[in-house]
Amino acid sequence: MKSLRWKYLILIALVIVGCTSDGIGPNLPGIATETPLPTVQATIISAPDEQAAVKAFLEALQKDDFEVMYNLLSQASREGITLEDFSKRWNDALNSMSATSIEFTILSSTKSPKNAEVGYNVNYKTVLAGDIQRDIVMRLVNEDNNWKVQWDDALILPELAGGNQLAMEYSIPARGDIYDKDGLPIVTQSAAFAFGIQTDLIDNEMRGALTTELGMLCGIDPLDIEDQIDASGPGWYLPMCEGTRAEAQRLLSINPGGLVISDYESRYYFQGGLAPQAVGYTLAISPEQLNEYRRKGYSGSERIGQTGVEQWAEDYLAGKHGGILRIVNPEGQIISTLGQSKPEPADSVYLTIDSNMQRYAQDAIQYFRGAVVVMEVDTGRILAMASGPGYDPNYFDSENPNNLGLGNLLNDSRTPLLNRAAQAQLPLGSVFKIITFSAALESGLYLKDTTYDCQYDFTELPNQILYDWTYQHCQDRIAVGLFCNTSDSTPSGLLTLQEGLMRSCNPYFWHIGNDLFSNWNRGNDIANMARAFGLGAPTGIQQIPEASGQIVDPASNVDATNQAVGQGTVQVTPLQVTRFIAAIANGGTLYRPQIVEKIQPIDGEPVQSFKPEAQGTLPLRSENLDILREAMLMVTENSLGTARFNLRGLQFSVAGKTGTAESGSGKPHGWFAGYTLNEENTGLPEIAIVVVVENIGEGSEYAVPIFRAMVETYYYGSPQRVYYDFGQIGFPPYTPTPAGGGIIP
Repeated sequence: MKSLRWKYLILIALVIVGCTSDGIGPNLPGIATETPLPTVQATIISAPDEQAAVKAFLEALQKDDFEVMYNLLSQASREGITLEDFSKRWNDALNSMSATSIEFTILSSTKSPKNAEVGYNVNYKTVLAGDIQRDIVMRLVNEDNNWKVQWDDALILPELAGGNQLAMEYSIPARGDIYDKDGLPIVTQSAAFAFGIQTDLIDNEMRGALTTELGMLCGIDPLDIEDQIDASGPGWYLPMCEGTRAEAQRLLSINPGGLVISDYESRYYFQGGLAPQAVGYTLAISPEQLNEYRRKGYSGSERIGQTGVEQWAEDYLAGKHGGILRIVNPEGQIISTLGQSKPEPADSVYLTIDSNMQRYAQDAIQYFRGAVVVMEVDTGRILAMASGPGYDPNYFDSENPNNLGLGNLLNDSRTPLLNRAAQAQLPLGSVFKIITFSAALESGLYLKDTTYDCQYDFTELPNQILYDWTYQHCQDRIAVGLFCNTSDSTPSGLLTLQEGLMRSCNPYFWHIGNDLFSNWNRGNDIANMARAFGLGAPTGIQQIPEASGQIVDPASNVDATNQAVGQGTVQVTPLQVTRFIAAIANGGTLYRPQIVEKIQPIDGEPVQSFKPEAQGTLPLRSENLDILREAMLMVTENSLGTARFNLRGLQFSVAGKTGTAESGSGKPHGWFAGYTLNEENTGLPEIAIVVVVENIGEGSEYAVPIFRAMVETYYYGSPQRVYYDFGQIGFPPYTPTPAGGGIIP
């Protein structure tokens, strides 16, 4: 028996060993061979990643991408809520929370083939209610092997289940004020009066008093008001300006017939707006801005800075909003409080602007398109930045009855909202000869005594003749039957380089441009010097928008000659020019222009103070800078200097350069750029002043008188003479509006 058992075991072992993977085994006697079974290939289906689905949903939430979130909802959820309602539910909740960002962490998950639950922690970072953290469970359903979110209001916050809502109670501080350098108000919250004229109520016996007093209050020529009344006829309302009770005290005591006075509470811009293009204005938060500002803690009812300093300093001027975030049931009853914060008072902004200088600068440029910039040469602090024509920022307040004139303002083809001081890009004309003069000296090819025979014409360019400015003056005299026998209508003759700048001899500077380009392979010297003077790039002023201008390397000798006199592709801003004029005056340092002095809280030290910041140095050797300054002094003091005529009798020393730039359309732009030299005698810091009057004529005739007015205002407190008969210049066209409407005065 034992031996038989062993035989069977051996036989079974042999059968097992003989069974191979290909079904072939030993052909043993008495044992049938079985047919092999077919091989089965298994398909493995991976279960979807439930945590990845939740992560995708929450990452879309971080980006406010509600459409992506909606597409991750289950079919049943999407049938229960539209994309619009879903997006609004989330957006309203985040706005109510003042949520600035969202953080999340996946904590745990469980799943079956058809359902899953994922736990996560969400942290809403909010401005007004602090951090709001909650542990939330998201339920998912497997649809076509993709996890889809089952929507529930509790996914925002557990407390919102059952139709509960978030409600924020806001505490909004008063907006901060803006002051000038001496603490005089430029913008503040105030009770104000809107003044206008109802033409059918005018008392003819009091008409003179009406126009005179309104003219004094509003800074409008009384004759201009008379013209508006005559052009309108009876039955028209003419908005004039706004004022506080103190400003309007004299007019209120007279109260002549036809005067319309309406009081209102406003963010009031004094004197009809000082430096309005730089200071800016406020507007109600627009629908496009609403989400952004609700997330910052605003209720949405506030007015915010839209341009200029008002916009730049929004965070300071708005103060810190406070609020209480609550959960309320569908009936509006308070269920709980989620978080709260207290408001903090707004800061005030102090500008470098001198209100008196600013007022007279605006008066000087108001009837033109142009700009006036006044800057301390040793600091970069801007004392005045006027852009003409100006505008009244009080018009942007819907509570102001004179707001009826806003449409005319916005549609004014003269673009009064543009800050021409920092954003107008214009050819510089002969003021650019300062750059060419400097490049010539630094090349070593020209000395201050290098001479050139300055005649009417310039013939160095092939097939082209260019004419000096004296030639045009001569032609103008001939046209009226006079002889060309005055200093401004005869060729200047043999001139040194310094005299060439003094006389603004075009042929001399055309020659320098052509000579450097054609004969010395130094065609980029002038463009490089211009860029080193700060042209063709922003000045870096921080508080207002600015344009960069343009300086291009010349591609031909024609380009080079045009560039040498500030024409062709040359584009600069008045602010850029003021900056390099100040650098010439101070010994070569280019300062960052500065219009904000400090940010001042109600109590304590300033939150922020702005100090002079040197940004670069003019690439002029000291001896060449001295030569340049001597030549600029000759422009104003030599009897043949182009600025001398309109500076006669001025009791203060100044240096500068005139410029007349062909505009390409209409009359040329008149420029004057200069600086003062009186600190020793007056104790006042030296200032640089740049004036440009667009499409008007020569700089010596229009820009120099405004420059003089600014110098006298700086030292005397006001201009000492009348420089223009504005009635001969002509006012912009004016269209009256029927009673109940408005016009721009």
